[in-house]
Amino acid sequence: MKRIFLSAVAIVAIAFASNTTVQAQSKMSMSAGTKMVGGAAMYPTKDIIDNAVNSKDHTTLVAAVKAAGLVETLKGKGPFTVFAPTNSAFDKLPKGTVETLLKPANKTMLTKVLTYHVIAGKMDSKAIAAAIKKGNGKAEFTTVEGGKLWAWMKASKLMLKDEKGGMSMVTIADVNQKNGVIHVVDTVLMPK
Repeated sequence: MKRIFLSAVAIVAIAFASNTTVQAQSKMSMSAGTKMVGGAAMYPTKDIIDNAVNSKDHTTLVAAVKAAGLVETLKGKGPFTVFAPTNSAFDKLPKGTVETLLKPANKTMLTKVLTYHVIAGKMDSKAIAAAIKKGNGKAEFTTVEGGKLWAWMKASKLMLKDEKGGMSMVTIADVNQKNGVIHVVDTVLMPK
């Protein structure tokens, strides 16, 4: 009886130690560049699409990327810098805009809007800050769509201005991906 009890205690101790080790390893991998976005871990070892599909805050963006046929592009080698609007950013658009853009007949316009949120190359917050400093407080970027975006700092927040004069703020910066970086934004950016 005593042996059975000691064996049971040993099994519990081993199980506890194993669970603690797994939790510690999980925390270590989370701290190695992994960020939480939309309730999901964004792993720097995954591509932009494989991470974005797990964010509950980016379901509209993912649906739009699929409708525009840009999934394979954003799964590609890149690197890309993506300013990723949240669902609430899309909700700020006039009523019916998202539904209209998602129609197959409007694929060209949807593609234009989405690629306006992408810059070729990897521009983390340090690179953007350096460009802002070099530009004496404002940086201009050319998007994959071909339009211009402007960036500057407002206190400690990175701000963006689109070609229509709309403003957006980066709410989560430097979400590293294996093929670039995502900066979460609170407003959809619009090209001319």
